[in-house]
Amino acid sequence: MLSLSSCLAAGETVLVFGDSLSAAHGIPRERGWGALLQQARPEWRVVNASISGETTTGGLRRLPDALRQHRPDTVILELGANDGLRGAAPAIIEANLARLIQQVQRSHARVLLLGMRLPPNYGPQYTSAFRQLYPRLEQRYHVALVPFMLEGVPPEQFQADDLHPTAAAQVRILENVMRGLAGLH
Repeated sequence: MLSLSSCLAAGETVLVFGDSLSAAHGIPRERGWGALLQQARPEWRVVNASISGETTTGGLRRLPDALRQHRPDTVILELGANDGLRGAAPAIIEANLARLIQQVQRSHARVLLLGMRLPPNYGPQYTSAFRQLYPRLEQRYHVALVPFMLEGVPPEQFQADDLHPTAAAQVRILENVMRGLAGLH
């Protein structure tokens, strides 16, 4: 299940930089996919710097210090969902994510971008614009992309808010992330 190969070597540092979906909101942190990644790949140093409620704007403020402190070889970037849930303009979300990617690339780390989707109640025009920004960033900056990090998570594996996955869903999320890591070069 988690034996997918990757270009990451033993001793490399992986920085998980996201929001509540990566910060294990509502479940014990040790059962979140970031902790499971460390368990699955003990030869890596996995640092989870994710914060519940984080936006791309907050990420821009925090990323320089995280890059300096942890000196990652790879950054798993999982931001944008909170911006979308707050109705931020997709162009602004995309511009902020582009700046985050550029900062990571300037530090000589690889980027795995985790894409998200918004609930349909935001309307087809907005949800489509939001969904399309991740593949554009993948192409523009030549980063690896998981188009939808929650792909394959069944509805019953979400908490009561219908936004945050349960502990039972974390292995599936990790599988999606591992496939993305296998695509890094």
